[in-house]
Amino acid sequence: MSVDRMRRAALASVSGLPREFWWLWTSTLVNRLGAFVATFMTLYLTLDRGYSASFAGLVVALHGLGGVVSSLVAGVMTDRLGRRPTLMAAQLSTAFSVALLGFMRDPATIAAVALLVGMTSNASRPAVQAMMADIVRPEDRVRAFALNYWAINLGFAVSATAAGFIAEYSYLAGFLGEAVLTLVCAVLVYVKLPESRPDKGADGAGGGAEPEIGMGTVLRDGRFMGVVGLSFLISLIFMQGSFGLPLSMGAAGFTPGEYGMVIALNGVLIVLLQIPVTRLIEHRDPQKLLVASALLAGYGFGMTAFGGSLGVIALTVCVWTVAEIINSPTQMGLVARLSPTHGRGRYQGMYTMSWAVASLIAPLSAGFVIDRLGAGWLWGAMAVLGSLAGLGYWLLMRNLPEAEAEAGPEASDVERPEVERPDVEQPEVRVDAAAVAVSTTTA
Repeated sequence: MSVDRMRRAALASVSGLPREFWWLWTSTLVNRLGAFVATFMTLYLTLDRGYSASFAGLVVALHGLGGVVSSLVAGVMTDRLGRRPTLMAAQLSTAFSVALLGFMRDPATIAAVALLVGMTSNASRPAVQAMMADIVRPEDRVRAFALNYWAINLGFAVSATAAGFIAEYSYLAGFLGEAVLTLVCAVLVYVKLPESRPDKGADGAGGGAEPEIGMGTVLRDGRFMGVVGLSFLISLIFMQGSFGLPLSMGAAGFTPGEYGMVIALNGVLIVLLQIPVTRLIEHRDPQKLLVASALLAGYGFGMTAFGGSLGVIALTVCVWTVAEIINSPTQMGLVARLSPTHGRGRYQGMYTMSWAVASLIAPLSAGFVIDRLGAGWLWGAMAVLGSLAGLGYWLLMRNLPEAEAEAGPEASDVERPEVERPDVEQPEVRVDAAAVAVSTTTA
C-alpha cells in the first residue's frame, strides 16, 4: 500500500536479469517509440495520398505478407549467422526501407516498398526472441518476456500519440522519424549486445545432433507445431481489436473517437498491469494459465455482441486485455522451452509466422463476416475459437512431462556463462529505477 512497498515490489519484478537483457529491452522500447508506418499506413494512403480504401487494404496486406516471408528466412539466419548480425541487418534494412517508403508516389512502387518494409521490420523478431532465450535463465523467462512485451506496449502507446500530431504536420516526418529511431536501435545492438548464440561444440554429449536442425525438424515437431497452431487461433482473436472491433463499432453508430477511447484502454491496462500480473503468474501452472487466457480472450470478444453501450464495450476490452497480459509471456516462455538450443531461431521464426499469417487473415475474415452475416456472428466465432484454443492447450500440455514443463528440454541452458556473470547487479539498479518511475504513469 505504501510507496516504499510498491517500490520494493517493482524492484523485485525486474531484479535478477542480466545486463544484456536490459540493453535488448531498451532496443525494443526505442524501436516501438518509432512505430509510425504500421499505425498510420491506411490514413497516409487514403487521406494524404488520396488512394482508395481497397488499395490501402492491398498495401496493408502486402505489408503483412512480407512479415510471413521474413519470419522463416530470419529464423534460419538467426541460427546460421547469429542473433546479432541478423538483428543488425533487419534494423538497418528497416530504416532504409521505411525512409524510402516516405518518398514513393507511384502506386506500384508504394506497394513494392510496403512489402519490403513488412519483410524487414518483422525480420528482427526471431532474433530478439532467440537472444532473450539465450541470455535469460529458464526460470526467469516468463518474467523477461513479460517485461519485453510491456516495453512494446509502452512504446506503442507513446508513439501512437506522438505520431498523430506528427502526421498532422507531415507524414514524411513520421517515416523519417521511424527510420532514425530504428538506426538508433541498430547502434545499440552494435555497441552493447554481444553475440549470444550458443557454441555448437560446447554442448557436451547431447550437442552432436543439434547442428542438424532444419526447418524439416521444426515441421516434424508435432507438439511445437501444435503450439504454433494454437498461437494462430489466439492471434486471430486478439487482432479483432484492431480490425473487427472498429468495423463493428462503426456499423453500430459509434464514432472513431469513441473507438480510440476504448482501444486506448487496452494499452493503458497493459502498461499498468503487465508487471504486477506477471509476478502473480510466473511460477504457476502454464497449462491452466494458457487455458484460462484462451477462454478469457474468446469470451471477452464474444461479449462484444452485447455491447450496446460504450461502457459495455470498454468492459469487454478489459476482459480480453487481461487474457493478453497472461497469454503473451506464458506462451513465449513455452515456445522457448520447446525450442532446442541450436534451433531457437527457426523455432521462433515459425512461431512469429503464426502471428504474421493471422495478420493477413484477420482483417479479411472480419470484413467478410460482418458484411455477409453481421457483427454478432463474428463475436460468436471468437468465442468458439477461444474454446477450441483452450481445449487445445489443455490437451497439448496434459502430456507435457512435469520436469520438462518446469525447466524445459534444453539442459544446456544452465551452462551459459553470460547469465552468471557477477557484474549484472549494477545495471539492474539503474534500469529498476527507471522501471519504477515509468510504472507509476499511464500511456
